[in-house]
Parts: sequence; structure tokens; C-alpha cells
Amino acid sequence: MTIQDRFCPKCGKPSETDGLCMSCRAADTPWAECDTRVSSTHCPSCGAIKQVNTWTDTERDLAALAPDLARSAVHFHPDVKKRSIAVEVRDISPNRSRAYLTITGILYGVSMEKTCTVELVWHKEQCDRCNRITGSYYEGIVQVRADERKLSTFELQSAAAIATQIEDSLIAGGERLSFINDMTENRDGLDIMVGSQHIGLMIVQAITAQFGGQYTTHPKLVGEKNGRQLFRITYLVRLPHYQRHDVVKLDRVYVEVEQVDSRHVRVFDLSEGRSRSIREDEILRKIGNARNAQAALVAYIAGGMMGILDPDTGVTKEYKKKPWQTIVVGENVQVLRDGDTLVVMR
Repeated sequence: MTIQDRFCPKCGKPSETDGLCMSCRAADTPWAECDTRVSSTHCPSCGAIKQVNTWTDTERDLAALAPDLARSAVHFHPDVKKRSIAVEVRDISPNRSRAYLTITGILYGVSMEKTCTVELVWHKEQCDRCNRITGSYYEGIVQVRADERKLSTFELQSAAAIATQIEDSLIAGGERLSFINDMTENRDGLDIMVGSQHIGLMIVQAITAQFGGQYTTHPKLVGEKNGRQLFRITYLVRLPHYQRHDVVKLDRVYVEVEQVDSRHVRVFDLSEGRSRSIREDEILRKIGNARNAQAALVAYIAGGMMGILDPDTGVTKEYKKKPWQTIVVGENVQVLRDGDTLVVMR
């Protein structure tokens, strides 16, 4: 038997098989079906989208989501090739849109096309994260304090920035419930209310890595859910008494604090131009922090001495130029004041 002997039983045209020809087979096959209505649930506060029972953050607005939602209403026969869906969306009310679809594809070698209309329904529901935030929910408090002193403005701002960066990183990674509910400065330091214990731990680890010091955890039982005990944890961060870039007076020299641990203070010796470790009890007093240094003009350098113009009085004061210092006449150096003495920074 040859192809000339095979005929389509429906239309009588030659067929490549013993059954229907491709045109009749394609015509009898439901190649694409459209749901008449599809819905999407989004959070009116943050715009997150709910898929089944899972919330997902998105930066796309409803206008950008509508074409994809409309395309989800189309169901193709598995044999359809080169599928294409053109979508035009029109809003008909704040919670309703209408999508006009033009669907094309190739089925059994035959080009197919159809149109359909899909109603898009937009539901609003507060997401799990926004629901917790508005309900002042939290699982821990990070308390940032300093040892026998107040936090500096730099420490307050840096700790807040560290916490915010960690929150952004965790949420971008899919941890939607690792949020910061509130951040408050008070006379003792900084309090950060966090939505999960994970973000609380990451914040205290990052702050102590940046500034030194130690942290402790203090859990408190607050209830039980599904047979599981629920705790809120207070994370207490205690920053060192001396902070980085503090300039302190030893017996005969000034040094700048570089790092503090439980036993020693690593400093940069402003007389010798090198780093070394000292004990905290060797420090006589703090004179300031290098971040708050003033600019002072170098008037002259002669015979190993240099004249520095006092920025407050305008009087030129003479100091010995240290071998490690690179100082140019006519340029400014950074200085801190210890009484009448100007301490030149590195």
C-alpha cells in the first residue's frame, strides 16, 4: 500500500496514516483551552504575591503582573509546538481587569489560532510579614550598649546601618520573616526589635565583628504553640570601653586604638609609628577620637622640628617631627588637642 492508497475517512483527502489526515486530526483536537477567570492575591502594603500558601516579594506592579496572570489561564495540548500568546489588558474596576488573548501554535504541522477573553480578579490580603509588623510581633531584641560610656554617634549610625543591610540581605534571600520591626535610640544605646531569632543573631555577630566587644543571649519563655515552647531572646551587645580610633595617653606617649579584645588593646604608637599591644590598665586617659580631629596648617619644617599653626588660637607651636611622618610644608595635618598640646594624627 502506498500513500496514494491512504485516504482520510473524514474529508477523503490523501492521508499519511491509516487514520485522519493531519488537518482533520488537528481540527478535531482541543489544542488550547482558556479559563474564563483567574485570580491573584497581593499584599496592599508591600506588594508581595501569594502563590498557594506562600508569599513572595516582587517589585512588579499589577500592570506588569497582569499579562503573566492572563497567560496562566491558557492550557495547551502537549503536542502543540511554537506556542505564542499575545495579551491586551484593560482595567474595568479597581479589583477587576479583562484580558484579551490571541493564541497561536502549530499542531500536527497545521497552524492554529484562536482568541479568548479572561477576567482577572485582584484580591487584597495582608501578607504574613506585614501582618506581624502591624501587630508589633517580634522574636527578639538586640540591645547595643558600650562598657561604662555612651555609644558614639558613629557607633549608633554604623550599628543601625549594619542591621538594615542584614535585613535587606536576608529578605532578598527569601527570609521574609527576618525583618526589623523597630529601631530606637535611647540614653543607654540602641534597641532593635527583630522578627526572627536568626536575624537577631546575625546582627549581633556583625556588630561585634565590626567594633569588638561581646554579646550574650537571654531567652524568655513567652508561650506555647502546637506543643512547642516559644521564646523571645534579648541579645545584649557590650562594646568595649575604648572604641576604634580613640586616641589615649600612656605614660609618655599617645597611641591610637586599632582593636580591643578581652585582654589586650591593639594600638598604633604615634611616637614610633608602629602597631603594638598594651594592657588596658596602662591607659591614663582618653583625649579624643581621630574621627573628630581638626585640620592644622604646617608652617615650617627645620632641623627635625615642625611648626604647626594652632587652629583655635592661630599661634604657631613647635613639635619634633617623627621619622615615620610624611609631612609637607603648607599642607594640613590632622590634630587632636590635649590641653595646650597638639597631637598629630597619622
